[in-house]
Amino acid sequence: MLAFIILYALILVAIGVYVGKKAQSASDFFVAGRNFNSGILFTTLIAANLGAGSTVGVAALAYTHGLSAWWWIGSAGIGSMILAFIVGPKIWRIARENNFYTLSDYLDKRYSKFFSGIISLMMAIGTLALFSGQLLGIAWILEVVAGVPKIYGVITGAIVTTLYFAAGGLLSGAFVNIIEVAVILAGFVVALPFVWNFSGGIEGIKANVTSASYFDFYGMGSTAIIGYIVMLVPSFFISPGLIGKVFAAKNERAIKTGTALNGLVQLVFAVIPVIIGMAARSCYPDLTRADLALPTAMKNMMPFFAASLALAAIFAAEVSTADTVLYMLAGSLTNDIYKRFFNPEISDKNLLKLSRLTTIICGILGVVLALRLESIISALTIFYSLMSVSLSAPLVFGLFSKRASNAGAIISAVAGVALTLFITFYKKSDVDFGFIKLNASTCGIIFSFIVMSVSLIFRKNK
Repeated sequence: MLAFIILYALILVAIGVYVGKKAQSASDFFVAGRNFNSGILFTTLIAANLGAGSTVGVAALAYTHGLSAWWWIGSAGIGSMILAFIVGPKIWRIARENNFYTLSDYLDKRYSKFFSGIISLMMAIGTLALFSGQLLGIAWILEVVAGVPKIYGVITGAIVTTLYFAAGGLLSGAFVNIIEVAVILAGFVVALPFVWNFSGGIEGIKANVTSASYFDFYGMGSTAIIGYIVMLVPSFFISPGLIGKVFAAKNERAIKTGTALNGLVQLVFAVIPVIIGMAARSCYPDLTRADLALPTAMKNMMPFFAASLALAAIFAAEVSTADTVLYMLAGSLTNDIYKRFFNPEISDKNLLKLSRLTTIICGILGVVLALRLESIISALTIFYSLMSVSLSAPLVFGLFSKRASNAGAIISAVAGVALTLFITFYKKSDVDFGFIKLNASTCGIIFSFIVMSVSLIFRKNK
């Protein structure tokens, strides 16, 4: 089984390196020549979105909380629909007219270089945590399959992802994603009936897990569910990595069709890791970590051929999202920070070389951070909270209101992040409003929208 995964990883690297030879410019690296049709856009988006959080992480949530774990991927699917029909087409038109490579290019033009620099720096920090979460997912797979220690699993994941993405950026990543998506969807579709039968179906799970809330669609509690909705819905229409992929579309039709299909698949797919996580809880209630639920189920609850395909699917899911994260990191550090602030005259060829070198360095840093993080969901929460709180209000108001100002964007982002940090590290508990409790990131996002709205009123009155 381990040999099967190793062979699969080598194939991914080989394809990525081969396609990467066609990346001759920064435009190829960052936006793939702006030539993605709806099919390519769908595969590269769904490959990015079905990663460690949506597979290993959601199964872990389901192992602990049951059916309500659906809200993690469900919220992401809703956000993808907003990207498909509202945010994506509008920002793509602006990007095409101005030859933007990244979301930060747009923020620079719409607000200021200072604001885009702040966002790029925060995104680089948060994205490194997100990349580390993907590496943890790979590590848990290798631990269950072959007893590989965490450190070696993390390093293996970093090497595979970094090699093929550094070769050609978004261009090579898109071609590798086609294979990854096919393996992901096939693996999980094949796995589901075996896991279902092994656990005895819903009756078998209920016989071993007696908590009523475990089978309640809202069993996780309103605070957690609202927190996921407020944090994840905007994250999937403001994410620099996803918007960068949208920039690569050849036309608006490709955006709407490819991105909407990606959202639809997310909403349907969300059920699968939830059921597998619940079945794992029923059959293996004493796992040392909830993150081991999915790989344990894949290895032990189905025959060898199905288990091999399923574990390859999980591996593909983690790697496919990890390359998108590296794309975000390379864009933030090279195009958005280095070129904009330190070397505006850098040649296209040198920017390409720097982007490849930066990708390798980020792969090394991701390994260091992954070895210090406890779980996949904790790693992803760092990223999604930081991104949603700082970027949601400025991007939404910037796209749809001419009154949105640079000062308002900066103040709303800083105020939202400050409130989130205050609640997280000082108050250290959810905020009770009497009729509802909200977590730190939810409060921060709502506050940033309020601050941005107030800034429009003051600007209107001037």
